[in-house]
Amino acid sequence: NKPEWYLTQVLMWIGNHAKFLDDKIQPILDKAGSSVNAGLEFSRALVMLILEKLAADIPCLLYDDTLFCHLVDEVLLFERELYSVHGYLSSLPSCMHILSEESCFQRWLTVEKKFALQKMDSMLSSEAAWISQYKDITDVDEMKVPDCAETFMTLLLVITDRYKNLPTASRKLQFLGLQKELVDDFRIRLTQVMKEETRASLGFRYCAILNAVNYIAAVLSDWADNV
Repeated sequence: NKPEWYLTQVLMWIGNHAKFLDDKIQPILDKAGSSVNAGLEFSRALVMLILEKLAADIPCLLYDDTLFCHLVDEVLLFERELYSVHGYLSSLPSCMHILSEESCFQRWLTVEKKFALQKMDSMLSSEAAWISQYKDITDVDEMKVPDCAETFMTLLLVITDRYKNLPTASRKLQFLGLQKELVDDFRIRLTQVMKEETRASLGFRYCAILNAVNYIAAVLSDWADNV
């Protein structure tokens, strides 16, 4: 239940040994005419240990949503730091390969959808759902975007950020399929609320729904260039 313990430990080992490997070991390899990068090889070996650990742990966590989600979150944070801070290469083995394996991946999709739907329930039932966060700042709030629409698009963006480093396009497309489902679900929810408001088509909430639809369409159009 604490994968961050060993993930953080590995990041500490990589960081603590970087100077020694660069200053002492790399010159020896270079002198011998080797193409091996000492730092990357050290990191790769430690990541292989993590892959073994994950392969052993994941089957035990698959049906505990809380522990499984926590594991995925920690692995994604680990991967982000591994690449951004320690210069790890995408061509080397990574935790995303374990998360891409069929049983684990399908479970990840399932819990991602479950928590996204829960988030949508809470954002639409909120008292501030149809109020713009920036209603008092006219130069920021040209589109009069209600809070629920902005929160929903942030949700989609966060999901993209979580799956964008998956190693295969087919897995990314499955996540895209989930996002399309969520967009359609949100559309249906907006339609249901709109039907309740048809008698007051110039009312506050009806206008907020139209603003939400306009905003979502505009953002999706902006994202169209994102491969």
